[in-house]
Amino acid sequence: MYIPRHFSVEDPVAQEFLANLKSGHLVTNTAQGMLSTMIPVTFDKADRSVIGHVARGNSQWSEKTNQEALFISAPVDSYISPSWYASKQEHGKVVPTWDYMLAHVYGDLIIHDDVDWLRIAVSNLTDSFEAGRAKPWKLDDAPEDYVAGQLRAIVGVEIKVARLEVSFKMSQNKTIADLDGVIDGLRADNREDAASKVEDLRPRGKL
Repeated sequence: MYIPRHFSVEDPVAQEFLANLKSGHLVTNTAQGMLSTMIPVTFDKADRSVIGHVARGNSQWSEKTNQEALFISAPVDSYISPSWYASKQEHGKVVPTWDYMLAHVYGDLIIHDDVDWLRIAVSNLTDSFEAGRAKPWKLDDAPEDYVAGQLRAIVGVEIKVARLEVSFKMSQNKTIADLDGVIDGLRADNREDAASKVEDLRPRGKL
């Protein structure tokens, strides 16, 4: 990944970002060409693995590859309008851009065609998304025969993390006045998720 210095992320922050990823694209290079599937995931800190699953009918899991898999996740991204910049009024030398928080995870892809492994993986995945709800749904809430059938319809995937690249491009290279405009503009667009991240990284902006 191309990462300009001012958008680079220190390792402890990158590792925390990795641990909190929720979904992304699993990309593999196969004899059939490049294949990609959007999957929900959890992160196993003990094994340093990204854990997910794909539909059994999705041929990506069965296509042979002798190269690392790539998992791409951008949980926060947004269009940035040049009209938000204070500098637009000063000199007009501004253009649109796109902000993002992005991870590229590289590693060997392990396939798990094992119902017991899948049950644990899906249960952990569900628990991570149901956490905080008044009445969180559990895998055991569904009839066992139904769950068993659903588990047979998927195949587990695991990426053993060998290399991690993370970039936070959230307007850190802008002036404080332009950052104020970006934050206000994002909030006006109902993008509090992106606005809060720009604000979190604000100390790295230039005066």
